[in-house]
Amino acid sequence: MLSRLRTEQGEIFNFAKSTPDRADVFRFSKRKNKADWARLGTWLKKFPEVEYAEPDTILTRAEVPAPIMPNDAYLSHQWSLLDAVSGIRAEQAWGYTTGKGSVVAIVDTGVLPHVDLLPNLLPGYDMIADKAVANDGNARDNDATDVGDYVLAGECGSASNINSSWHGTHVAGTVAAAGNNTEGVAGVAYNAKVLPVRTLGKCGGYTSDIAAGVIWAAGGAVSGVPTNPNPARVINLSLGGNSSCGTTMQNAINAARAKKAVVVVAAGNSNADASQSSPANCSGVVAVAATGRDGGRAYYSNYGSVVDLAAPGGSMNTGTANGIVSTLNTGTQGADADTYNYYQGTSMATPHVAGVAALMLSANPALTPDQVETLLKSTARAFPQPCTNCGTGLLDATAAVNAALAALPPVTPEPETPVVTDPYVALLDELVKQRNLWRSFKISNYSYVLEEQTGTATPSRLKLTIRSGKLSSGVNLATGKSLSSSNLKAKGKTLEQVFSVIESAINTKYAMVKATYNTSQGYPVDSFLDKSSAVKGDEVTLKVSNVTKL
Repeated sequence: MLSRLRTEQGEIFNFAKSTPDRADVFRFSKRKNKADWARLGTWLKKFPEVEYAEPDTILTRAEVPAPIMPNDAYLSHQWSLLDAVSGIRAEQAWGYTTGKGSVVAIVDTGVLPHVDLLPNLLPGYDMIADKAVANDGNARDNDATDVGDYVLAGECGSASNINSSWHGTHVAGTVAAAGNNTEGVAGVAYNAKVLPVRTLGKCGGYTSDIAAGVIWAAGGAVSGVPTNPNPARVINLSLGGNSSCGTTMQNAINAARAKKAVVVVAAGNSNADASQSSPANCSGVVAVAATGRDGGRAYYSNYGSVVDLAAPGGSMNTGTANGIVSTLNTGTQGADADTYNYYQGTSMATPHVAGVAALMLSANPALTPDQVETLLKSTARAFPQPCTNCGTGLLDATAAVNAALAALPPVTPEPETPVVTDPYVALLDELVKQRNLWRSFKISNYSYVLEEQTGTATPSRLKLTIRSGKLSSGVNLATGKSLSSSNLKAKGKTLEQVFSVIESAINTKYAMVKATYNTSQGYPVDSFLDKSSAVKGDEVTLKVSNVTKL
């Protein structure tokens, strides 16, 4: 097939690399337009050995205005986090979690070691395979530091010089700039960790490199690249291009989701339908539109049915301070001094959502990507100003974290350590109304008597019954014998409970006992057990619930 491509189509090309899903990438000698690619793709797909054929398109960072230094760059300038109308209600969410334990990958231009990021910055990877795009003198390596994406007039189709954006550094600050450190700004998840993955350089970045970065960030395997020791549960993609979602990108997203990573993507800044913006139009991503200072759709933001929700992205057309302030650098080409500047774009909205996803997973690590997306969308609040086709609403950090906490599975209390006096277990406790008590016992004796004794009154003997599944009460699961004994004595207002559990009674770690005092009956006890096949020496946990103090 390759030889016929040369002879029949007259194409000159060379093998460049392989994608993470084992597709081969070739570089052609002549530049091609969309019609050329369509024609070539149709020709290639007639061969049975070709599963798919698509151009390795170049995606670019979302365009942002030139950085402007604010007079002051502290939390009070972060309206996107704190404003009651158009912010995300971050301060209330922080009362539950600040993101500790979460890792967020910033798949972008790389990240600088900014003073406000260093406490949360993990070692990352430079996934750019092309030296010219990498602009750092080499190809893929383990240094994800942003070296600058400046272009000179005539490069990348630009008519003038364009300064380095430090785009990934700005995005990273919105996600997880360190909080409570007296420095600059606070990230949405300011105790989460940032995993930088450099995929965008001079003129943007190839889809194949971005896809490799997504897979590596989630902990997947990429040929020739060491395994990521810090897999991310959240992947931020503040990037895109005007195209359909290609197979290479979709495969990468699927692989990341299989590793339980939530993939959050910018909807794009073309004031157009996001269905034409990739990877926002890929399946399984959380696509984010941008709102302005008033909470309505930002004038540049894409929209449409593929958008899941919106978050603050800024509206600097109404004033610089209405942008999003975050970590940046003063360098115009290479890095210089740390600083803080305002940007706007869906690139700025996306890390707000990624940060909230990190808060949710910090609160409840058991959440799946689908659950995170569902909760983000279901807890979004109504837009304060019109935002047509912007998804389900405006990001609400507090509501999302509360929903994540509500989804936690019930926690079984840890049993307390008993005092063991073989063949009985003696427990001293005052029984308090509605209190649940957990105790552990060693199976050591065949029977026990239940007594309730006050003063010189004649003890009343009560039977302890055991239930398990469909078995009849009072049946010993292993031997068929009935239980008969324990001691329960009242001494003033303190009850001494002495239990000895039949050695073959249970193999579960739980036995629920409900005891409610009755003046005529004492403490009728019902025990509910789950499993059988216990042996001597097994430990059993007894839960006493709904007990009433004498």
